[in-house]
Amino acid sequence: MTITSKQRAYLISLAVDSAVTVQIGKDGVTPKTVESVNEVFNTHELVKGTVLKTSPDEPSEAAGKIAERTRSTLIKVIGRKFILYKPDKDKPKIELPR
Repeated sequence: MTITSKQRAYLISLAVDSAVTVQIGKDGVTPKTVESVNEVFNTHELVKGTVLKTSPDEPSEAAGKIAERTRSTLIKVIGRKFILYKPDKDKPKIELPR
């Protein structure tokens, strides 16, 4: 899915006020982590996560792995936090600007 810079900025603005829903810890990106992100995508289209300092993966690397395995779009990595977006197939809740 291609996202324009305007859409990316809009999604980032939505994620600023949301709480972190996923944490990547000392085990890095595991199948259980990917499963929990997929569960969050069942109810939310936007996921905000953080990569703890104990993680063996760099934040951009971990976020990229999760985005690839969940078939979502990596919106941005800021420091140790990342934002992923995956629209609902049936009825998208977030309406992106054109």
